[in-house]
Amino acid sequence: MSVNRLILGDNLEILRTMESETIDLIYLDPPFFSNRDYEVIWGDEGEVRSFQDRWAGGIEHYIAWLKERVIEMHRVLKPTGSIFLHCDWHADAYIRVDILDKIFVGNFRGDIVWKRTTAHNTTSRKFGFLTDTIFFYSKSDNYTFSPPKALEHNQEYTTKTYRHKNEDGRLFRTHLVERNAALGIRPNLIYEYKGYTPKWGWMMEREKLEKLDADGKILWNSNGTPQRKIYLDEVEKPVLGNLWDDIPNVQSGKEKIGYPTQKPEKLLERIISLASNEGDTILDPFVGGGTTVVVADKLNRKWVGIDQSVAAIKVSDLRLKNLHNLYSKPYELQLRTYNYDVLRNQNAFEFETFIIEQMGGISNQKQRNDFGLDGRMPDNTPIQVKRSDNIGRNVIDNFLSAVQRSDEQLFEKNRTNEKPIGYIVAFSFGKGAIEEVARLKNKKHIIIELKKVSDIVTYGKPPKVTLTANELEQYKYAFEATAESETGTEHYSWDFDHKPKEGFKADVYLDKIGKQVRKLKPGVHQIAVEAVDKSGLDGMDTIKLKVNGGVETE
Repeated sequence: MSVNRLILGDNLEILRTMESETIDLIYLDPPFFSNRDYEVIWGDEGEVRSFQDRWAGGIEHYIAWLKERVIEMHRVLKPTGSIFLHCDWHADAYIRVDILDKIFVGNFRGDIVWKRTTAHNTTSRKFGFLTDTIFFYSKSDNYTFSPPKALEHNQEYTTKTYRHKNEDGRLFRTHLVERNAALGIRPNLIYEYKGYTPKWGWMMEREKLEKLDADGKILWNSNGTPQRKIYLDEVEKPVLGNLWDDIPNVQSGKEKIGYPTQKPEKLLERIISLASNEGDTILDPFVGGGTTVVVADKLNRKWVGIDQSVAAIKVSDLRLKNLHNLYSKPYELQLRTYNYDVLRNQNAFEFETFIIEQMGGISNQKQRNDFGLDGRMPDNTPIQVKRSDNIGRNVIDNFLSAVQRSDEQLFEKNRTNEKPIGYIVAFSFGKGAIEEVARLKNKKHIIIELKKVSDIVTYGKPPKVTLTANELEQYKYAFEATAESETGTEHYSWDFDHKPKEGFKADVYLDKIGKQVRKLKPGVHQIAVEAVDKSGLDGMDTIKLKVNGGVETE
């Protein structure tokens, strides 16, 4: 499986297709065992179906549902890999004892306690639940792990405390070098140094004071009083512990996408940084709001994200698009349904290669001296791909001739064994082609298998989107989007500063009704809306709005 891929589908099915020992790090935040309908966040068919599957039984069913997935995750992990499983109090004990301890035998590395919220007033006769648990297991004793120092991650503390800077840029804080009334007098440490004699005495012997001064670690203030310099780069930083209370949950701002259980990027930054290296492959089988793949991309890791929800995959896709620029590495969005317009209009060779690979075959890379054949099945049976409709009899005649000339021995072998002598793929076949294939089979025992593209991959038409704008009052506008879709509209996303050359950059990720109200500054604004249907296909419409100047559609 190629990496940097967003995949819509059941993660168990997809995990089973992945090669063993190919993943360096897995982070998963599976649906919690809360037994509440609020677990259904996106509300689309894939998520609802998964929710119903989990709740067909009680805790035993939930553990069995999760366990078979974790077994596959263990298989795909490299020997140096590790897994971080995020859960809450509802099932954390069951998950550790019945799943992780049994699959990752003897390789428990710790449990992170993440403080995600603060206490609120309540009349409940129990403690408030403020934390989640993230279990950390490795596949072997030889696992990647480079924990950061705690102070390096508390930037607010560092900035506030080490606020002084040398000419060479080194940060430092100041500390007492002389005693004060609270510490009491030390007569034996009262001495004159560089014309200054402290009332209560120095904090150290003269020799140590001279050494600090010679090393540039004494700061002489403008009033002639000294202080000690303590440099940030010389402080022995404590090793990161398992209580993570310095990463707040997502509250507001650009990072917030409207996903109730969205995890903060700093949380994933820490996990990915300490348990993987640049170029490693990160897997999130419950990709949700896309935080893992976005952070992995930022940290120059490869990644695979899987989710059964169309909305989850498309929102993750939008977050990646907002992150990407001309220098970013490409990624693949894999849906169950392919866009018919894209298939019909993509490069011919790319289309041929894609279809042949979907059949399990191998495409011709050189495209020379191939008798017009585009690829072969694993047993060398030829394949020809036509990106056309209503294929006629002449294609059958030419294909038959090409197959005989390319490998006469294989042709005779397949005909004798009553196997297909080749495959022709097209969007549709005309009556003449179908009749000729039937005649060859009945009269000459030559089998040519005609395969429609729809027999190989599922495709559909993207939604047709219409965007309108109405002025409510000066500078305030109501925008409404409607979509015509074969499968029904899942949600809308909005780009209120659309630049066609940069592509769609979402301001609003998830809008179920297709209506927005915005105040705009005077000037020209281009707004775009994208509608996503229930199969994951999307369509877009744009509008150019001259504030105080009317509306121009495009």
